[in-house]
This record gives sequence, C-alpha cells and structure tokens, in this order.
Amino acid sequence: MLDLAQLRCFVAVAEELHFGRAAVRLHMTQPPLSRQIQLLEHAVGVQLLERTSRSVKLTAAGAVLYKDAATLLRLAQQAARAAERTGKGEAGRVVVGYTAVSGYKLIPALLAEAGRRFPEIEIELMEAVSTEQLKALEEETIDLAFARPLHTAGAFRYHRVAREPMMLALPARHPLARKAKPRLADLAGQPLVMYSEKEGKYFHDKIAALFTASAAQPQYLHHIGQTHTIMALVAAGLGLAIVPASAQQLRFEHVVFRPLWRADVVAEIYLAWRPDAANPAAHTIREFILQTQR
Repeated sequence: MLDLAQLRCFVAVAEELHFGRAAVRLHMTQPPLSRQIQLLEHAVGVQLLERTSRSVKLTAAGAVLYKDAATLLRLAQQAARAAERTGKGEAGRVVVGYTAVSGYKLIPALLAEAGRRFPEIEIELMEAVSTEQLKALEEETIDLAFARPLHTAGAFRYHRVAREPMMLALPARHPLARKAKPRLADLAGQPLVMYSEKEGKYFHDKIAALFTASAAQPQYLHHIGQTHTIMALVAAGLGLAIVPASAQQLRFEHVVFRPLWRADVVAEIYLAWRPDAANPAAHTIREFILQTQR
C-alpha cells in the first residue's frame, strides 16, 4: 500500500529535481524528505531517483510512478474537497417533491435560481399529490416537499411559500363567461368538474365548503385528481371548475377565468421538511427557499 505522504514527497522532488527546493516547497528539512523517499523506494522495491552531488534524475521506474502518483494525489485532493463541500452543504443531492400546480410557475423559478447559485447540488424532482409527498418525507425518500397545508400528517416543519386566489374556470362560450364576477347563486345546477376527495383532498374540501349550507348546489359531474385534467375537461365544454389562479399558466384555449364571489378563498403551498433531516445539501436548498420567499 502506497503512502500518500511519501508520494507527496516523491512528486515534489520529481518536479523540482532538487531536494533543497522540494524541502522548501513542502515546508520541511532535507533529512526527513530523504528518509520519505527511501521508505517509498523500499516499499516499491526499485530505485526511483538517481542522486549525485550535483543532480537528481528520475529512473525509468520513477518516471512511471511519477505520472500515476501525481494523478493519485490530485484525486485524493479532489475527494477531500468533495467531502468537505458535501459536509458543508455546498454539494450533494436533494430530492424535492412538488404538486402539479406548484410545477406551473413556483418550482421552475425557484429551482432555476437554485441551480445558478448552487451548481454542485443536484436537485431531483418528484411530482406527487400532497399526501404522497408527506408520506415520502416521513419515509425519507424525499428531502423537501412543496405540499398543501395538511399539517396533521407527520412531525414536520412548515413554511408558507405561495398564496393565490381560487378562480372560476369556464368554457369561453358559457353564458356565465359574460359576467365579470359570477355569484354563488349562478352556479346552482351548473355542471362542475370537481377535485377527487382522495387525490385532490385539499381542493375538494375547500370547494365543498363554499357550497356548504347553500341552496346553490352545483351538479358534480366528474371527480379528478389533477388540475391539468380538470382544465382539459373545461376546455372541452364539459363543465365549470374552481381552480387555483396558477392554472392560467396552462393556457388552455377557449377557457376564461373569473374571480370568485369570495376573495378570501385562497390556495396555499407550504415547504415541508423533517426537523431531524441529516442531508447538508437539503439544508442549504431549504434555507435558500426560505430566504427567497420571506
């Protein structure tokens, strides 16, 4: 097994071809430097340097060892530096969960800036509904989650990073599209494409609460988990939908958006993380997101 300290001494002498200059370069005196070279030659079993009172030259074996030794030292330095940067959270891999809606605008903007600021941190994305994200966070298969505020699940920390109004999406030719702000009563009996109670629980519960104890009940036609599918059904003229304002980023043709009769109905996205997470790179990305969104 080659000793890195001995190789470092050998490389210095091989490059300087002078023990005095090599000793100065290594911040040591010549006697221990000569001893390290002798120990290395004993370890490899051949002479590496030809020494005279006037010159130092590499033997054929020394020239071969020098090339590989220089590479080994460079790799060792890179490995140490990589370990240092990873330990400080300057490099590494972070798995980020996100909902489909947050992927329309929030996630691309944040991650583009994170990529510029932390080029040595690899960010892997995983799209999932909020309940699946929180389960993955609990199982430590993801590091961070952009999820809806289902705070009852898991011992996580949360910070709100986005808040947007809910809006009514309608086919452009629907009679209600002519109104600037449709009323609750206008939706009585209207076909409404609803979020699934399982896959879209956050939006399902929020929308259902709008019609609680009201005589203006819509006609629920479909229960869908994802916003882009709901918007496709609206664009096809199959019904109306109440969706987050960011759904406008999907730019479906023949669909218009109108504000709701209640301005306080909003959708929120929270950054969630485990307080006991051990990934330094995840801590770096999390702090960047928190500072950006404050």
